[in-house]
Amino acid sequence: MPETLLLHVREALVTFGKKPLFEDMEFSILEGDKIALVGKNGAGKTTLMNLITGARQLDDGTRWQLEGTTIGYLQQEIVLKPAQTIRDFVKEHVKASEQTEAIDYRIDAVLHPLDLDPEATMGTLSGGQLRRAALGRALVENPDILLLDEPTNHLDLDIIEWLENYLRGFKGAVVCVSHDRAFLSAMSDKVFWLDRGRMRVCPKGFKDFEDWQTMMIEQEGREIKNRQKWLEMEVEWASRGVPARRKRNQKRLETMRAERSRLKADVSAYKRMLAKIEISPVDLEPGAKIISEFTRVHKAFGDKKILDGFSLRIMRGDRIGVLGRNGSGKTTFLKLLVGDIEPDMGTVKRARDLQLSYFDQARKDLKPEWSLWRNLLPNGGDYIDVMGSTRHVCGYLKDFLFDPMQATQAVGSLSGGQKNRLMLAKVLANPGNLLILDEPTNDLDMETLDMLEEILAAYTGTLIVVSHDRDFLDQTVSKILAFEGDAKIEACVGGYTDYLEMKQGKMPSGVSKLKAGKPSPDKVEAPKSASRKLSFKLQYELDNLPAKIQAIEDEIAGYTAKLQDNEFYMKDKDGFAQALRYMDRAKKSLEEALARWVELEAMREETKSQ
Repeated sequence: MPETLLLHVREALVTFGKKPLFEDMEFSILEGDKIALVGKNGAGKTTLMNLITGARQLDDGTRWQLEGTTIGYLQQEIVLKPAQTIRDFVKEHVKASEQTEAIDYRIDAVLHPLDLDPEATMGTLSGGQLRRAALGRALVENPDILLLDEPTNHLDLDIIEWLENYLRGFKGAVVCVSHDRAFLSAMSDKVFWLDRGRMRVCPKGFKDFEDWQTMMIEQEGREIKNRQKWLEMEVEWASRGVPARRKRNQKRLETMRAERSRLKADVSAYKRMLAKIEISPVDLEPGAKIISEFTRVHKAFGDKKILDGFSLRIMRGDRIGVLGRNGSGKTTFLKLLVGDIEPDMGTVKRARDLQLSYFDQARKDLKPEWSLWRNLLPNGGDYIDVMGSTRHVCGYLKDFLFDPMQATQAVGSLSGGQKNRLMLAKVLANPGNLLILDEPTNDLDMETLDMLEEILAAYTGTLIVVSHDRDFLDQTVSKILAFEGDAKIEACVGGYTDYLEMKQGKMPSGVSKLKAGKPSPDKVEAPKSASRKLSFKLQYELDNLPAKIQAIEDEIAGYTAKLQDNEFYMKDKDGFAQALRYMDRAKKSLEEALARWVELEAMREETKSQ
């Protein structure tokens, strides 16, 4: 039986200022559709949501909505009434005809898994709790079309998984904007892709979207090449001279010139769409092997225990993902690590050469009244030091997909995703040897997330990531530290998927459970990849390993030649000893790179055979 058509938009024109944001856009929403809405920051996702609700009118075209269709919208911002209870807030937009005992049961059924007390007042809630209350209201309204804007922000992983199951069983249509790939893959069966003012519809869910998107981009690339070849032939024809009296030839010339102009604009847009953030990996100086060590650390706030005899050793090069519910101790752990607070008992030691960079999800280091330029260069100047090289601030901002014209714009006027990109630019200019990222994926688009994963893949220091984004953790970390609450902490080698398998008792070979009560060993065997597609990050690493291996081999050859000089030792004994140490370190790096290359090649062959 065909699904009921709830909403249809045809030949839509939407302008922003004097420029068109969407042209000739067409889409339909059917009953039961589970749609992932994706596009770069600034592509118009919020505008499209407002078009669906009717809050934004079309400048041209038609919008049709089935009579009686209700639309609910989880927005980023809510109007707060401090004295209002959560129950009254959630019930506020429910139709009067549905205000029965059944609605109270539905409210309790939704608020309980969201870990909210229905009788608590809105003014007492944290930012994350307010977000969950808004989500609860959207779900309780039970509309025919439910619009969700970043629903997983500030949600714990168990609540995200509950929401996935809830939406799969939701009878109405869902349109969801989210940076959480795992969430979109689990809930969607269709994708709306906003791309350069157009709506492209992928008939499959987000789990198949990247393959479909690649096919579309490659097809567009071939079309552009064919147009370029045609234009080259036309230019060659025109260069031979055109008799002015032939109107047919004059028309052909006009067509050629118009196509040249269109092609130039299309190629420029195509290149912008493929633009990536590219940052060279920082080459860190050798330093302490142990970055930090927690020894029998106790920490409590009143009667609430956060850490109880906690011991952990963080080694140079560790890549640790930190997860857990709000209030479970993640922030306390980070504050102890960086020295903002001290333990009640026990010790926290830190390397003397610790060079810390901290991405704070609250973006406290950004001054909203300052320009992008001044935020990057608070002491003035035109050039910024980026990992040892000098860059003009406009060129550096361009690396993070900002138009140089935005350099003097106030930060307060930026979107949430743009602010996060600027914060990343500030932090990654000189990440030091310890990089802490606290919820870095919030409000980022998919393309920026891909680039962030590439940058972190190339980062050679110690990385600690606090995130609820499961796919991001799988792509960036090799150990998990899970704060379960009541001072209980679980640790596991691998990514989030490996941690989940450990919790479910399905631990694969090569993945070991660690006890957070004892220092972790200096080296732990890396987890063997589960049978899944080789990620972009891993493919990027594999593609770049041969060049890295060659560079290390050249470095070893240089040291070997130097050490074979009989006069070297006599002239510079300290230099000779240093060269020996550097060569030993290079040989160790070569062994590790070769082992990693063999491991990734095996993983690639395994994915081919599946």
